[in-house]
Amino acid sequence: MKRVLGWLIDWPESVARYLTWLAPLFARVTVGWVFLWSGWGKLTHLPEVTENFIGWGIPLPHVLTPFVSGVEFFGGLFLLAGLLTRISAGALGVVMIVAIRSARWGEVDSLETLLGFDEFEYLALFLWLAIAGPGRISLDHLLQRVCRSADGQSDRRQVLTASPGRRPA
Repeated sequence: MKRVLGWLIDWPESVARYLTWLAPLFARVTVGWVFLWSGWGKLTHLPEVTENFIGWGIPLPHVLTPFVSGVEFFGGLFLLAGLLTRISAGALGVVMIVAIRSARWGEVDSLETLLGFDEFEYLALFLWLAIAGPGRISLDHLLQRVCRSADGQSDRRQVLTASPGRRPA
């Protein structure tokens, strides 16, 4: 029995190691696409969205409507590309918290209701992306590799040019 349980845990884990790139890519593309178009829709209909913000009691609606719309549009775009993923996911997570509090809070009568909101599900994905990061298939990962490579080369140059007996600075 112990062998079977071990196999049921170890085998999926070994398969998952080969697919670690898939979950963050799938999450980024899904929410990136949704928020790119949600932000675009808001940006192209600012007067109507501003009226909604006024109705929800959001302060400074004439300032925050274009700001939030831009965060959604550019945050979605950046998530699609995997660029500034943690910052974009964090900003969009804050937008979801404000959306729940301002537009949906009156509907909350239980934890089940709160957890059933699309905004809460997006918040969970944004939290995961902000913590786990963009994954290997992303511009963030590529830029990190380039920066590390450049840092490594400069470190090697310091070691090679240091005088004997002295440590590089």
